[in-house]
Amino acid sequence: MGVHLGNYCYVLIIVLVLGKEVRSQSLTNGYYSTSCPKAESIVRSTVESHFDSDPSISPGLLRLHFHDCFVQGCDGSVLIKGKSAEQAALANGGLRGFEVIDDAKARLESECPGVVSCADILALAARDAVDLSSGPSWRVPTGRKDGRISLASEASNLPSPLDSVAVQKQKFQAKGLDTHDLVTLLGAHTIGQTDCQFFRYRLYNFTVTGNSDPTISPSFLTQLKTLCPPNGDGSKRVALDIGSPSKFDVSFFKNLRDGNAILESDQRLWSDSETNDVVKKYASTIRGLLGFRFDKEFSQAMVKMSSIDVKTDVDGEVRKVCSKVN
Repeated sequence: MGVHLGNYCYVLIIVLVLGKEVRSQSLTNGYYSTSCPKAESIVRSTVESHFDSDPSISPGLLRLHFHDCFVQGCDGSVLIKGKSAEQAALANGGLRGFEVIDDAKARLESECPGVVSCADILALAARDAVDLSSGPSWRVPTGRKDGRISLASEASNLPSPLDSVAVQKQKFQAKGLDTHDLVTLLGAHTIGQTDCQFFRYRLYNFTVTGNSDPTISPSFLTQLKTLCPPNGDGSKRVALDIGSPSKFDVSFFKNLRDGNAILESDQRLWSDSETNDVVKKYASTIRGLLGFRFDKEFSQAMVKMSSIDVKTDVDGEVRKVCSKVN
């Protein structure tokens, strides 16, 4: 997901946070099994058709779901259009995947009108996007209702690629996610891209004397300087996981271990003792033999994240069109 992180990155950066009130008791597996039995298969086939023509839609959908859950909870509020809505926030620059959600919603309204919420479509689409990228699949509890409020002003506290580990922990813990969740969910950077302009400072003027970031391995620094020359196109896209850019795997964590992270905030996870323990656990994973560990724990963290402050019948609705309240 060609994608942007905040105003900072064309990237899938994880801005996930667990709201202080997690009303997950209203969510259940198979919520639509009677009211709209084909709901999940319709979302899946819609995501698949878009993925077939553009695999970069996967990180886009993941980021869209994260940004939705971070503001007002997982209630589809990020899908609402408007001059002062969340989409207008600087931190939501470059969000994409809206057309996938709109397509799925149109098909679902034809199949079972007024039943499946936009918030649930987004949660299901994020799961399918990971699965299609050779990542894990998991059961997504459903039953979210769509929120009626979407304000750009509430999207101003998203995590930044410039954050120290302490700030990252603070932002995540304030919302109920622990350090293990933080590192696990940041593993989503195994897919996605960023722009040269958002990390070029690490290559040429990281220090006052104009040197590069010493945490970048020498061979990787040479590679990055070739990709992003000092006066080159700042909007040029670079994969966050150069080793396997479109495959959901543990190579992202191996990159942190080897000094091959693109974003400063990611590389810093290696230098903090608490986050380093989690990174090392995943970096030592052998795909196939132990690869299930990251897959399993990412799935668990996603279920936790997607339960943030969900709306109920009392404070939500099922939108007819995802981009506007009823």
